[in-house]
Amino acid sequence: MKKFLSLLLIVSGLAYFLMSCQNKTTKNDTIVKIDTPKLRKIKDTINIVAVGDMMLGSAFPSKTNLPPDDGVNSFINVAEYLKGDIVFGNLEGCFLNSGNSSKCIGSNPNSCYAFRMPDSYGAIFKTAGFNVLSIANNHVGDFDARGRKNTAKILDLLQINYAGQLNKPFDIFEIDSVKYAFCAFAPNENTVSIKNIDSAKKLVASLKKQVDIVIVSFHGGGEGANFEHVTRKTEIFYKENRGNVYAFAHGVIDAGADVVLGHGPHVTRAVEVYKNKFIAYSLGNFCTYGMFSLKGSNGFAPLLQLKLNAKGDFLFADVISVKQDKINRLTVDITNTAFKKIQTLTNFDFPENQLKFENNKISLKN
Repeated sequence: MKKFLSLLLIVSGLAYFLMSCQNKTTKNDTIVKIDTPKLRKIKDTINIVAVGDMMLGSAFPSKTNLPPDDGVNSFINVAEYLKGDIVFGNLEGCFLNSGNSSKCIGSNPNSCYAFRMPDSYGAIFKTAGFNVLSIANNHVGDFDARGRKNTAKILDLLQINYAGQLNKPFDIFEIDSVKYAFCAFAPNENTVSIKNIDSAKKLVASLKKQVDIVIVSFHGGGEGANFEHVTRKTEIFYKENRGNVYAFAHGVIDAGADVVLGHGPHVTRAVEVYKNKFIAYSLGNFCTYGMFSLKGSNGFAPLLQLKLNAKGDFLFADVISVKQDKINRLTVDITNTAFKKIQTLTNFDFPENQLKFENNKISLKN
């Protein structure tokens, strides 16, 4: 009997000890519950669709630079491919219904590259499936603060995530139980600078502590067919420092970025996998109506369908090659020009790469 009572006291004492570990009592006998942390499990495969520059038509200097269908069919020929957890692109211009551009003062407006899409065009991006847009580039500020503020207003109303201006360097959001951070950089006025790599790394490192996946976008490098190659050096275009995109991409991945998506050169560039993270150095002109040159390599681009695992590591990418011309606009390129260009440039610029290019798919060599 004594042994039984002793055992009972021991069990009772242990139960009390465990309860006291889970609850603390204040002087007022208020029970404060301490929650046990729960491990978050996110989906095994993350789907990211990524494209380059987009400007659906500008009402400046006149409405003759708007498409005849008012932009509603801009993505009709590629709509089936714009489906993913993240659908990303670069917004190369602002939303604004009226106004003149200060950058065109003293010059012929018809030869001045200033882009403002009507406010209603914002819904075209939303309907197409875009849910993350970069506004870090040299055209979102074509109509100064008024254009930038109105663009932010439109994107907020449409609930499209965006970042890249000094007043909004990043965005944090959750989709299908995965927490993302998105930040965007450029060498242009009022944008988060691509040239200050140390600052970019600090931002990325801070974001990585808060989320599951960090997506970095940059607008950088020289423009046109003469700037197809990744030089691994600072690129100067029209006497302007456009950043060292190679050093930038590697730097932000070192700091915690899971994928880096580049645009700005208006041509397709190489891709790279660094520390298991995917880098696209330029996604070219994806959907650009009006004053954009679509000649030669400016007229084709990749639509990337990236697959990442739960850690943000690269699994593979399907490449849908697209092309543009002034008459047919955006269509699928059955000759796969962009895919072939990515393969050629990657093997030339990164001969050490461990990537396999086959059947319009990029994957890791075994």
